[in-house]
Amino acid sequence: MSETTRRPVPLTGNPAGGTSAAPGTGRLPLLDVLRGVAILGTLMTNIWIFAGPGAEWGVLSGGLDTPGLFSGADTAGLAEAVFRLLADGKFLSLLTVLFGAGLAIQYDAARRRGEPWPGRYRLRALFLFAEGLVHFALIFAWDVLMGYALVSLLVAWLLTRSDTARRRVLRGAAAAHLTVMTLLTLALLTAPAGDGSGGSGPSPRVIALYAEGSWAEQIAFRIENALVLRAEPLLSFGLLLFLFLLGVRLHRAGAFAPGAAGERLRRRLMRWGLGAGIPLTLATGGLSSDLFLLSRYAAAPVLALGYLGAIGVLLDRRAARAPGRPAGQLVVSLTAVGRTALSCYVGQNLLAALACYGFGLGLAARFADSGPWWVMGLWAAIGLLLVAGARLWLRYADHGPLESLQRRVLRR
Repeated sequence: MSETTRRPVPLTGNPAGGTSAAPGTGRLPLLDVLRGVAILGTLMTNIWIFAGPGAEWGVLSGGLDTPGLFSGADTAGLAEAVFRLLADGKFLSLLTVLFGAGLAIQYDAARRRGEPWPGRYRLRALFLFAEGLVHFALIFAWDVLMGYALVSLLVAWLLTRSDTARRRVLRGAAAAHLTVMTLLTLALLTAPAGDGSGGSGPSPRVIALYAEGSWAEQIAFRIENALVLRAEPLLSFGLLLFLFLLGVRLHRAGAFAPGAAGERLRRRLMRWGLGAGIPLTLATGGLSSDLFLLSRYAAAPVLALGYLGAIGVLLDRRAARAPGRPAGQLVVSLTAVGRTALSCYVGQNLLAALACYGFGLGLAARFADSGPWWVMGLWAAIGLLLVAGARLWLRYADHGPLESLQRRVLRR
């Protein structure tokens, strides 16, 4: 290993930990912090899938209903409800917006270099799809990478169209998505009781597969049921397209950049996102499990924009109060996870599978009747491992392990 490789790589070029660009890197530190938050936040949702009966299949068979906020649950049930309601769909929506912003950044960079577009980006999307396919088969059925890869190809092409064309697609995607979610929700609400439409929980065979089955058996099960397990990207295609294009618009409006205009936009996102998102989340996710689709796929994106704005505002205020002050450990840690987002996303699902499934520690079966606290504790433990691993890795490398593999394969 060369001396250059061993030299520690700083986590951020912005010592103040605010939103100003890192000198000489062209990076926007706020994007890295937001990615870190989004990655750890998606695990807040996914950890219940790993720990639940039937794991991945339990999502489809009604085995993972969120406790209602107003159902008179005990302290543990209320804590679980709040934990899950704050996370479900919100951080995935945030991650999708950030992916769209990143795609716009890549487009702008290609244009500055005089390179054709989409050009080589098609290879990058293809490689991302392949990574997602491997991730789906070997680790986790609810992979997002394949869906991102396919939608990114469409958005990459739309970046070559006019602003007017993109606005029309954005609005059309939002309208189509909300229509589908509303119709499906009405179908759930009007379905006769006891017809099985809401699911009755996973079968004992599936529960045993994840509690006692081998890794090879779980892989075979995912492949055998791939069409069903891959339904979410089709169901949420309109939302993915909308959030990608929204990420493009927010980037070009300066939502992630320094300066007064960016600060004003972040304050607006915080006010409107939290102001509308919290009531919508309480009204959908807190009342009835039959409103699950509206909670996860309609209210969650609104609250996600509030999260984006609030995090940006907090960093802006910190930078204004203490200009030149080094970033705190929390910001440094989130930045490290954000800079290794792909590796941390796959890594957290691998760690959760090893902890919960029968071919690993089997914690899901062992603590099946122990309440929600161990699940939230497991999320915190995996999060700390990711932070420690990312910070250590970035002392000696510029990119995460999977990010480096992607660059090596694509020779970038």
